[in-house]
Amino acid sequence: MTDELELLRDWDAEAAPLTGPARSGARHRLLNTIARAERHPDAGPGRRHVLRLATAAAAAVAVTGTAVLIADGVAGDRPHRADRAPGTATPRMSNVSAVTVLNTAAARAGRQEARVAPRDDQFIYSKRVIRETERGTGAVKTYEDVNWDSVDGSRRSLTMELGRVIWEEPMKKGEGVWPPRKWSELKKLPTAPEKLIPVLTDVGSSKRSTGDFTAQDWYQAYFMLGELLKWPVLPEGLRSAAYEALALVPGVEALPGVKDSAGRTGVGIAYPKSPMAQGKYLIFSPKSYEFLGFRDERTSASGDRTYIQLSHVVDWAVVDRLRQLP
Repeated sequence: MTDELELLRDWDAEAAPLTGPARSGARHRLLNTIARAERHPDAGPGRRHVLRLATAAAAAVAVTGTAVLIADGVAGDRPHRADRAPGTATPRMSNVSAVTVLNTAAARAGRQEARVAPRDDQFIYSKRVIRETERGTGAVKTYEDVNWDSVDGSRRSLTMELGRVIWEEPMKKGEGVWPPRKWSELKKLPTAPEKLIPVLTDVGSSKRSTGDFTAQDWYQAYFMLGELLKWPVLPEGLRSAAYEALALVPGVEALPGVKDSAGRTGVGIAYPKSPMAQGKYLIFSPKSYEFLGFRDERTSASGDRTYIQLSHVVDWAVVDRLRQLP
C-alpha cells in the first residue's frame, strides 16, 4: 500500500482503560496521523476507510496501517460552485440545521436498517461508485470498486481503490482495524451517542465526559464517526447512534445544494470548525434525509492535480466466499 501510516497501538474493546498519560499520547498520535493523511491524500474514498490498529501489550506505540479520510483540504467551508445545482436550493434546504438532518437520518436508519449477523467465516460484499472530477480540466472518470472483506480478518480480503485490485492478507495476531471488522467487536460499541463518542476519542473504553473535550477531541470524534458510517453494514442501532453522535459535535453545519455521485441534489453535513475537516461532508436527501453518499478530494502524488470525488454504496451483502455475488 502506498498510503501506509503510523497509527496507534492498544485499541481493544476488552482492554483495560489507558492511563491518563497513555490516553493523551494515543490521541496525540492519532491526530498527527490524520493530519499527515490530509497532507498526502493520494487515495480514493472507495474502500480504505479503515484505521489499522494493533492491540498488543504497550499502549500508544505506533504501528503501520492504512487510512483514507472522508475528504481533505478544500479551501473554505462552503461547497465549490461545481458542486452546486443552480436553482435547486429551496428555502427548506437553506434553513435546515445539521442537527435536524442527522437526527432525522438516525430515525430513518433505525426504521430501515437491515438486521444481520454475519459469521466470522463469511465476507462483507460491497460495491461503491466513485465519480472523480479533475478540478483543473473538468475531466470526469467513474469507478466501480467491488470489495469482499473478511468478517473477522482471518482470511484474505479482496478490495479495490479507484479500480485497482488489492489483496489484503489476514490480520496478524493482535491487529485490528477501525471500524472493527469483527462483528463481535462492532456489537460491543455503545449505541448511546453520548457514550459512543468518548470510546472513539479515547481509543477504547472511557468514562470521560464530552464536556472536557478539546477542539482536537471533537475533530477526532467527527473523523472516527465518519469512518464508521462508511462501513456498508453495522449492527442494529449503531448507525443511528453514529448519526446522533455527529449531531452532538459542536459546529457541524448543513450545506444546501450539493450533488452526490448519482447526480442527486442534497444537503451536505460538514465540520468547517477544523481546518483539517474543511471540504469534508456526508450528503443527505433534502426531503427524506436519506443518506446519499460522501464528498471527498484527493491530490495527485506530484501535488499538481486535485480531484473532487463523490461516492456512494450501491449494493452490499453477506456472502460465504470471495468473489461470490449476491
